[in-house]
Amino acid sequence: MQKANYITREGYLALDRELKYLWREERPRVTQAVSDAAALGDRSENAEYIYGKRRLREIDRRVRFLTKRLEILTIVDPDPRQEGKVFFGAWVKLEDEAGESHIYRIVGADEFDPKKNWISINSPVARALIGHKADDEISVITPNGKTFFYILEISYSELT
Repeated sequence: MQKANYITREGYLALDRELKYLWREERPRVTQAVSDAAALGDRSENAEYIYGKRRLREIDRRVRFLTKRLEILTIVDPDPRQEGKVFFGAWVKLEDEAGESHIYRIVGADEFDPKKNWISINSPVARALIGHKADDEISVITPNGKTFFYILEISYSELT
């Protein structure tokens, strides 16, 4: 199955902010700290120098990842023609078999956040929801078996 390289505009801007922060602020600060620690002499037992070099490698690794990732991501903005159906970026209110309601937002793999109930477009629940409308029932295969959800509401602005 092909993984989608979609991202919301907010998600893209957040990754871009992180990249700029790391490159313009964090890396120069750590580089200066490593330089200062190196000037103190013996580097083999200099914890500040060793930690600083390790932190620089972490920063460089993240900068490389973000630079490559931002190049291949596709920003998806909601289209008014999508209203009433579930597509990327939608907030969806579901009811499970037990009668409990859940609200999820379908976002890119780079921005999913379980604490905010943001699920990846690549997740089984999101894949099952795409293209459906309110009052549809969907089934999702989970590790515990098949689960059914009823779509209560769809919006492209946050639901409460």
